[in-house]
Amino acid sequence: MATILITNDDGYFSEGIRVLREVLKPLGRVVAVAPDRNLSGVGHSLTFTDPLRMRKVEDDFYTVIGGTPADCIHLGCFVVLEGNMPDLVCAGINEGPNLGEDITYSGTVSGAMEGRILGIPSIAFSVFGREEILFREIAPFCREIAQKVLEKGMPQDTYLNVNIPNLTSNEIRGVKITSQGKREYREKVFRYVSPTGEQLYWISAEEFGWSPREGTDYWAVMNGYISVTPLHLDLTNYRAVREMGYLER
Repeated sequence: MATILITNDDGYFSEGIRVLREVLKPLGRVVAVAPDRNLSGVGHSLTFTDPLRMRKVEDDFYTVIGGTPADCIHLGCFVVLEGNMPDLVCAGINEGPNLGEDITYSGTVSGAMEGRILGIPSIAFSVFGREEILFREIAPFCREIAQKVLEKGMPQDTYLNVNIPNLTSNEIRGVKITSQGKREYREKVFRYVSPTGEQLYWISAEEFGWSPREGTDYWAVMNGYISVTPLHLDLTNYRAVREMGYLER
């Protein structure tokens, strides 16, 4: 039986990680290591300047006090599993989508990225919805994708970003392999003054839109499909390598 390590960025108490844990158990041993708080938007970060503490929630379920999703993957691999690498890392199920450029902010996607950095096939699962999320409808699709990856593997240097529409199983039209979409950002900084006169700031997305180009992650979920976007660790822009030779000397 396989060993699967799971994490998230919504915190160990979120419904998404608990449903994912249960639905993956038929595939093997499932070890959950998740942050002790909501860390949505934390991105890909490791904690080097402070010690971390880990608390056991129940059998094979731990929370990391002050840790990020990437920290959780490290502690899962090297503390809980004592260096015996899992067969698969899964992150999620995230409460909200991770599409387009948003993947750079996502702690969920970063949990999968950290797994891939450690040489483990990894998948990030997110749901396109924020209210009344149908976790029980969505979770079996996560298991199906995880099972196929365990059976077939995935290319080296690759991890998967999966976004699932917040629909019933009968409404989901299928699965599409997609490319990363593009978002049109319009963010705003709100200014406040505390009771003591201190200036406070809150960054918020005032409004945004998406490019509807067919074949992208956004296009897929908006049309009722599960989007599976293969990502890779090599961030090199190879076209720019060819075009910017004028900088060499």
